[in-house]
Amino acid sequence: MTVRPGGQLAKRPLYFYFLVDCSGSMRMDGKIQALNTSIREAIPHMRRAADDNANAEVFVRVVRFADDAAWHVAEPTPVHQFTWTDVEAGGVTDMGAALRMVAGELDQPPMPDRALPPVLVLVSDGQPTDDFSGGLRDLLDKPWGKKAIRMAIAIGRDADQDVLQKFIDHLEYRPVSASNPEALVERMRWASTAGLRASSSPAAGHTVSVPAPPPVKDPEALPVW
Repeated sequence: MTVRPGGQLAKRPLYFYFLVDCSGSMRMDGKIQALNTSIREAIPHMRRAADDNANAEVFVRVVRFADDAAWHVAEPTPVHQFTWTDVEAGGVTDMGAALRMVAGELDQPPMPDRALPPVLVLVSDGQPTDDFSGGLRDLLDKPWGKKAIRMAIAIGRDADQDVLQKFIDHLEYRPVSASNPEALVERMRWASTAGLRASSSPAAGHTVSVPAPPPVKDPEALPVW
């Protein structure tokens, strides 16, 4: 750890990426509204998780994908300045393009050599409609892509669990499912904070341990996607 003049420890940058599915199927049953709400409600928890580790400086970026992929938050934004602007749904599911877009940012540079492992949270309700395998290969071929803490949230019963598991690429971790708006809020809060804590833990870069998500409260009493 670099020490600044006067003895203060220099913070290490931690880049957090949301990759959010904005395909046409997300218009159904209020999924896109629930996605917007879940990220907005996760932000205060992310800020508290960042504050818990004074040695990490957290920056947030967002990629949305439907017909192709595009930056929704293009510049690395300090988590305490990060705000959410709602996304809209429509189009297909170009998930592979989103992975390629993030992969392009994980070269060194622009990634600094002192960075903590990046956190990638992929959220989808369906199946890729483009070259997912090629996009994933591009991501995992990057040293920082391979080191990244990759987490996935499956929205509803039609989400492709196998694809999300390939994205995670870890035998011990599985995608988490959200079958209603309340569950999505809980899952997003968990992924946002657990990913930050895991990346900034002393074990990061060696054996990173991501805690299991908490159970969703009263799932049978809630509407199901």
